[in-house]
Amino acid sequence: MVLLRRAFVAAAAAWAAVIFLAPLAAHRPGSAASGFAWAVYSVGHLVCHQLPERSFALLATPLPVCARCTGLYVGAAAAALFVPAFDDARRRRILAGARALLVVVAIPTAVTLAYEWTTGVMPANWMRAAAGVPLGAAIAWIIREVN
Repeated sequence: MVLLRRAFVAAAAAWAAVIFLAPLAAHRPGSAASGFAWAVYSVGHLVCHQLPERSFALLATPLPVCARCTGLYVGAAAAALFVPAFDDARRRRILAGARALLVVVAIPTAVTLAYEWTTGVMPANWMRAAAGVPLGAAIAWIIREVN
């Protein structure tokens, strides 16, 4: 289980990092870096709509996932890396309330989605990202603690 936890933490941190590295690598055409960028954008396409107007940009290049997804992945990496692990008894008590926790932390994302869908106005990217951070953090924490 410890190996699985460490692999999850490493994967969460690595994905959050490559989201920001891919646009930089995309500016090096014809190199291995451009192949890396292509791979990251391809994976991003599997999990996100990648609309440029809904994404942060580095060097005028949109990130491989939208602002909301960026918030989810950054929150997940932060929780996986920095939220302390608990002893088994405390972990069981906390995980018993995991569903309620997920409902509460999903509220900011739900509010931004409801606003977007009912008004047709997209909240600022920083708001979409900030709304995703708590949900990503909670999901990563639960995954890390269950394994």
